[in-house]
Amino acid sequence: MAAPDSEPDSTKPKPAAESESILVRWMGLGDANSGGFVHGGVVMRLCDEAAGIAAVRHCGGRVVTAAMDRMTFERPVNIAELVTCRAKVNAAWNTSMEVGVQVEAENPSTGAIQHTSTAYLTMVAIDGDGRPTPVPELLTESEDEVRRQREAELRRENRLAERDQILESRAD
Repeated sequence: MAAPDSEPDSTKPKPAAESESILVRWMGLGDANSGGFVHGGVVMRLCDEAAGIAAVRHCGGRVVTAAMDRMTFERPVNIAELVTCRAKVNAAWNTSMEVGVQVEAENPSTGAIQHTSTAYLTMVAIDGDGRPTPVPELLTESEDEVRRQREAELRRENRLAERDQILESRAD
């Protein structure tokens, strides 16, 4: 085990399961939008927080959010529901990671739980000077983790291809 003040070993691969974070919050009146549901921005902030925790667990250091690639809202979250954000690193590259976040809302009176949202965030590990720093390789151990990594690679390829197309169109 490393000493508390030592730097994490960024060369040692880490299992995806070790990055999992679970964040639970009760939604109150201060979280409401004009429609009376929880504001989408509140849910996005919780996703960002849960993703950041998962990324920190994977790389053992500071991270910043580079992008929220996709955020889907399947159903609204009601005031007085418990919101649970489950985040896990899906893929790790040189200095960045994709973190997937699943959001569920629980009615505490009935115990009913419904999936409400899914988000994919790109987090970048940074050193003490704020520069990108290498992250550990991701070890996938279950079929679900292998699928999540494969799908993360596809989303990354699409993002990079889109970026290249935009840059080419600007050059014309």
